[in-house]
Amino acid sequence: MLLLTYLAVGAFAGLLAGLFGIGGGLVIVPVLVITFESLKFAPEVLTHMAVATSLASIVFTSISSVRTHHQKGAVDWPIVKQLSIGILLGAVLGVLTADALSATALQVVIGIFALLMAAQMGLGLKPKPSRGLPGNTGLVSAGSGIGWASALFGIGGGSLTVPFLTWCNHPMQRSVATAAACGLPIALVGALTNVAVGWDNALLPAQAIGYVYWPALIGMVVTSVPFAQLGAKLAHRLSAEKLKKLFAIMLVVVAIKFLTAPL
Repeated sequence: MLLLTYLAVGAFAGLLAGLFGIGGGLVIVPVLVITFESLKFAPEVLTHMAVATSLASIVFTSISSVRTHHQKGAVDWPIVKQLSIGILLGAVLGVLTADALSATALQVVIGIFALLMAAQMGLGLKPKPSRGLPGNTGLVSAGSGIGWASALFGIGGGSLTVPFLTWCNHPMQRSVATAAACGLPIALVGALTNVAVGWDNALLPAQAIGYVYWPALIGMVVTSVPFAQLGAKLAHRLSAEKLKKLFAIMLVVVAIKFLTAPL
């Protein structure tokens, strides 16, 4: 039953990663929290494990999604390079911030973020394209903020990168593709930092390496990779407005769960 859950989560997260460039963490984290609760993992670490395992799975999802977007020539690699410089530092700081928070505080923070993302997706809220892309210093600074928040919430960064790029008058499809590419350094650095930070935590289950729980990771990766490729292809063919609204409803449910029933 748990394996089927991991496979289903991986498929849905992969599809969203390719379609919206969001990394899938907004799906993975809450489902893993519920799953880890059912497994009776220590409440002090299970939310941190969900965030870390989400980031580790996004490493594989991003590779698959980026490859498809790159084949279509949609990734702006110079922008990815500058954003990634800031992302590397921001992602480390995001993991350290999460590690410093209690499980209750981390769940509340994630719940608030899910609610904000639900409003953004469901209502189509987005900054008006009113400027061009900043210079290298501005992109590095933006990357730092994106990396910090993404590692804190266990997401791939597209939820923040796509609005930022479209605000800077960047075309939507290229913004999604570029955001997907930025998700790789966020996830990789975030996952490795979570392994290091949680390495000696005595409350972790036997099959965890640091905060990353390998059984869940392997199960999700099996389906997330092919579904990320499918999502990336659909992103170049379909209008995703209805799917965004349905996803927003799910995020509201997630937010209510985290905000009303913290550990």
